[in-house]
Amino acid sequence: MTKKKEVTGKTQATEKTGATEKAATATATATAPAKASAKAATPSRVEITQRRAALDTKQELALRGLGLRRIRHTVSVVDTPSTRGLILKVRHLVEVKA
Repeated sequence: MTKKKEVTGKTQATEKTGATEKAATATATATAPAKASAKAATPSRVEITQRRAALDTKQELALRGLGLRRIRHTVSVVDTPSTRGLILKVRHLVEVKA
């Protein structure tokens, strides 16, 4: 059986039988749980404590982005590249524990 599929103004013919579609679906579902279990690992977290006051609007926004509200406030955030970038901007105002 030939199915025609229109892709961005061009007609493209694809040939699939019922058996190959079922095999492709079975393969896709067989690999999906393996990917899900790989992401099931607990992400590492970092504890951040604000030690000094922000002097600049950009610093204030970085502290708010990290979830810090006031001096001596401690939060636990997931250790990601974006979080590390925010910490880098205010590294002189905070204390970080891994």
